[in-house]
Amino acid sequence: MRKAYIDNIRWATVWLVLIYHVCYMFNGVGILGGIPGAENIPAFDTAAAMVYPWFMVLLLLLAGMSARYSLSKRTGGQFIRERAVKLLVPSTLGLFVIHWITGYLNIKMGGGLNFIPAPLVYPISAISGIGPLWFIQTLFLFSCVLVLLKKLDGRDRLWELCGRCGLPMIILLALPIFVAAQVLNMPVLTMYRFGIYFVAFLIGYFVFSHDGVQEKVERARVPMLCAAAVCAVVYAFQYHRTDYTSPDCLQSVITNLYLWFTVLAIIGFAKRYMDRETDLTRYMSSSSFGVYILHYPVLLAICYVICTYFSFPAICNYLLALVIAMVLTPLAYELIRRIPVIRWLVLGRRK
Repeated sequence: MRKAYIDNIRWATVWLVLIYHVCYMFNGVGILGGIPGAENIPAFDTAAAMVYPWFMVLLLLLAGMSARYSLSKRTGGQFIRERAVKLLVPSTLGLFVIHWITGYLNIKMGGGLNFIPAPLVYPISAISGIGPLWFIQTLFLFSCVLVLLKKLDGRDRLWELCGRCGLPMIILLALPIFVAAQVLNMPVLTMYRFGIYFVAFLIGYFVFSHDGVQEKVERARVPMLCAAAVCAVVYAFQYHRTDYTSPDCLQSVITNLYLWFTVLAIIGFAKRYMDRETDLTRYMSSSSFGVYILHYPVLLAICYVICTYFSFPAICNYLLALVIAMVLTPLAYELIRRIPVIRWLVLGRRK
């Protein structure tokens, strides 16, 4: 059961992730992983801070909805086998094909090549080159747990109960989102926020996969946008020019209210205005997974070359990195998807 607006939100968010990572590469708020010594423009840090709290929560919620539609046509075993090829293979074996580039450049920029023995550089680069692939690793884990939950609730009673949620209850789901933001957060590797992402995935599966819930959110899209705008102002005022990936920011009440109202507003407006397909949107939907997988090593290599071999003004660094990455990433996808074996290892696609 494919819904055009879900696909459209997904590909648009994937491209937003690429744009965010351009800002992240040159960030000036102390977030590790960017280009050392790169000249920074504070306005772009503010833009990155405004999308960071909600865009991965949105993707996990959409993934939960899609998992529900997928499991309605497959057995649990079929579902896991498909997810293993699509998610687990690219995020494990694929590291040794292309994502070692991410690990190698990070090691090089951090000075690690000075003390890592030469024979170990490639395997360490591959293992440390996960980058944004944490998302699909996490999604595979959540999919396995979901199959177990589905077996425990074989008659779908919980799913049917969640379909009765009215708008007040949908808004109050901000509470479990807030509570989940406090738990199961990995130290150092702050992108692994298992608590909030798993709860978002379950909310997508049990609640937002119902047409009735989606319609209620659509009807309330304008109030949700207004609430999101108010929360955005408070959030921006409170965390301006700070590390927006820190626990203090991500676990606060205002951050989680802001992210939840933003997610509701996006779903409501997308269902109203983006529930249609064109040749362009079909291509963007079909290529978005590949763009997500490939964009980071492509972008990191571009930023490294720009900052190492050229001395452009800061604004040129941002714009060049963005434009070149937006061109080269789809080209890399089109090339890799045509190469047997490599396409399976990197994209999890047999055909």
